[in-house]
Amino acid sequence: MIRVIVVDDHAILRRGLISILESCDDLSCVAEGSNAAETMRAIREYSADALVLDVSMPGKDGIEVLKQIKKERPRLPVLILSSHSEDQYALRSIRAGASGYLNKTSAPQQLVTAIRQIAAGRKYITPELAQSLADHIESPADGPVHGTLSDREFQTLKLIGSGNSLTEVAEKLCLSVKTVSVYRARLLEKMQMKNNAELTRYAIEQGLVD
Repeated sequence: MIRVIVVDDHAILRRGLISILESCDDLSCVAEGSNAAETMRAIREYSADALVLDVSMPGKDGIEVLKQIKKERPRLPVLILSSHSEDQYALRSIRAGASGYLNKTSAPQQLVTAIRQIAAGRKYITPELAQSLADHIESPADGPVHGTLSDREFQTLKLIGSGNSLTEVAEKLCLSVKTVSVYRARLLEKMQMKNNAELTRYAIEQGLVD
């Protein structure tokens, strides 16, 4: 039996994921969560063979939670589940230690296949992600501008693009306003932009805003 922890901040979607697992004889959901704190509690209290982790959650996002998981449970395979396209989060997820990346629009059978594969110690790579990885290796400079950002800079870009002030960004990332200001300055420099309005327009055009 493959024991799975399921984490998603939407209760209905989380229940749907669990139902898919429970329809399989070899999969079992041993714990669930909706945020970073519940995720860390689950991996400490339950023995699991795989974890399905939503990339967009309140507070810490999935990438930050993934890094924390890998510090405490480096051998626990994690499948990142996202509504975003591969070019936005997939590479970041793999770099941070994910064993696979799956879009939420995928068929239920793909989820089952992915969990079985990562639980067996292998990576789960969709054709779309494989192509994205190949493109990045061949021409890393040809990707989107936000691909050059650090994870914190990327989070800052998304939050500014969603209309948050620096104070609000600081609160959501649990950082000081001064630190967020540094990330914003790096953003503007790397992306060759002048102000928040340009960052917001870019985030919207690239589909980075939920």
